[in-house]
Amino acid sequence: MGKQINVALVGNPNTGKTSVFNQLTGLTQKIGNYPGITVEKKEGVTKISRILTAHILDLPGTYSLNASSLDENIVIELLLNKNHKDYPDVVVVVSDIENLKRNLLLFTQIKDLGIPTILAINMADRMERKGIELDIPQMEEQLKTKIALVSARKKTGFDELKKHIKNYSLLPTTPCCNVSSIDKSYFDKLQQTYPEQERYKLWLLITHDANFGELDRKTIASRNGLPQKTKDEIKKLQHKEVVARYQFINGMLKACFKQDLNLAKGMRAQLDKVLTHPVWGYLVFFVILLLIFQAIYDWSTIPMDWIDEGFAYLGQWVKLNLPAGMFTNLLAEGVVPGIGGIVIFIPQIAMLFLFISILEETGYMSRVVFLMDKSMRKFGLSGKSVIPLVSGTACAIPAVMAARNIENWKERLITILVVPFTTCSARLPVYLIIISLVIPDEHLLGIISYQALALMAMYIIGFGAAIAAAWIANKSLRVGTRSSFVIEMPDYKLPIFKNVGLTVVDKTKAFVVGAGKIILSISIILWVLASFGPSDTFGNARKNVQAEMASTDPMPQGVDMEQRIASYKLKHSYMGIMGRGIEPAVTPLGYDWKIGIALISSFAAREVFVGTLATIYSVGSDNQITIKERLAGEKNTATGKPLFTLASGISLLLFYAFAMQCMSTLAIVKRETNSWKWPLLQLFLMTGFAYLTALIAYQLLNL
Repeated sequence: MGKQINVALVGNPNTGKTSVFNQLTGLTQKIGNYPGITVEKKEGVTKISRILTAHILDLPGTYSLNASSLDENIVIELLLNKNHKDYPDVVVVVSDIENLKRNLLLFTQIKDLGIPTILAINMADRMERKGIELDIPQMEEQLKTKIALVSARKKTGFDELKKHIKNYSLLPTTPCCNVSSIDKSYFDKLQQTYPEQERYKLWLLITHDANFGELDRKTIASRNGLPQKTKDEIKKLQHKEVVARYQFINGMLKACFKQDLNLAKGMRAQLDKVLTHPVWGYLVFFVILLLIFQAIYDWSTIPMDWIDEGFAYLGQWVKLNLPAGMFTNLLAEGVVPGIGGIVIFIPQIAMLFLFISILEETGYMSRVVFLMDKSMRKFGLSGKSVIPLVSGTACAIPAVMAARNIENWKERLITILVVPFTTCSARLPVYLIIISLVIPDEHLLGIISYQALALMAMYIIGFGAAIAAAWIANKSLRVGTRSSFVIEMPDYKLPIFKNVGLTVVDKTKAFVVGAGKIILSISIILWVLASFGPSDTFGNARKNVQAEMASTDPMPQGVDMEQRIASYKLKHSYMGIMGRGIEPAVTPLGYDWKIGIALISSFAAREVFVGTLATIYSVGSDNQITIKERLAGEKNTATGKPLFTLASGISLLLFYAFAMQCMSTLAIVKRETNSWKWPLLQLFLMTGFAYLTALIAYQLLNL
């Protein structure tokens, strides 16, 4: 029977650790170029030999074992607790060929824990281009380990890495750097008190106020005769430890590492001068965003029209070819329009993820984060808050989780509270359909689409609202301390298009499948509510409509009896009754009861809005009409004018820009803050602000 071992991948952020994980396991993971992208461990299995498999753990990026944030503590908890089910048999420390000095600090710390440790030097394909030479045998001797030169891009060196993993039991476990000299008597006393434990493990347990298995700070401190250290003394010793480790690393690299600095210089410095410039940097970012939104509208029009017409035809086909009855009506009027309301946006959503992925892969997103750091601090946000805010353009849930890398609790809390203002991909279907209805399909100067400008404006409004909310929260919560901001500036590189493609497919699939489950269930519920009603009104629809028409003098010309009956049924269905009950609250915003129902149902997920309207307008309809045509043809019953005007459209856009309409985000905020106080505060304040803003916008534009 084969044996399985645990292998932990550890490393600084942005060393390509997740790329190494992908190559080892064959699994696909999100690959980014800025810290904080990995906030939880990821796992997979790889075959090392005929009888040995490895359970690979991809742990969050950390700069050292002096961890202070939640994601970094995941690494500490695993490495210090031998009773943990995932405690590694061997650790692979992934480093970057261009940042060995900094990366090796973490390596020397892990080596001191007595765990077999391998050094994987990634991006080895850059050595010749950067003029780097390494004396691997001497490095292995001084670091007391085995080294594998790997390249995730070129897929080289992984056989050697697997060979070292296979022979992990032969690796020396002695420290490569003796840091006990910073306070020899204290470390000797630790060893005497706990002779069976590694001294450095005991030291880490003392410096971390947490329980990591059989030992913790209080247990160690309770032993008689052990000198007690104050917090200030511990900090001074930690500083001395870092200095001692870098002295060892500098000496080792002086003997084993050589670089021709003339070859190392390239275009990076010149590009950085422009892309991180306080003026030109923002201008370049603005132009890139504008081009992205222009492309989203122009390039996706044809496939979107095909999908829209295809679902309209499918609904018609179901009604004409399946046996008449309730199930056929459910499929044609509930399921097909509901799913069509989200599938239609696949081209635009996939395109958005495509551009974001390319920007991350090339290293540009790190420059954006660096550029915006100084501006963010003026509003009370940590520089690290930029990462969740930027990633929030995809989804608020991982963005909230990414706030774990912010050490200061109040700064982290503010970030969590304001992230939902950032325009996520779930808002995109709402924005796209409303903008297409109320903004003319024309171009400024014959080049830039007004619709693209409107979409970009929604992103700017969302980001601006997040910044303003952060400023208010900062004043209200009285944040006093600040956390430091450290970010990697990776080298520019061509994107790995396989990674880009996998990212687009995975993200789009996750969006469609996740939203599809909600939409399908809500579409069925809405169809039932719209297809049944009280017997005295709904059940007698034909009789009541005929009576109304008979009493009309003169008799209306060209009236479609079946259409009148369908409209009457919808109005007097259970959903119609509910909708008319909330209509007084939404009428001042320019909405009818149908939009009111869509607003309420979309609290499950914002993207449900379009599917809900598609379902409502399809009930009782026998016409092959696309979603856009249905919405564009809807009339305001009070005025007889189109329901979706510039005033009502802007009102809807602003409501969705500010309202907290995502149950999943509320749940994750509750988990991250360990309290219902903050998600409920988000729900009521954001939705109240959204209602007020939408009300003001409609009333002003409707004058």
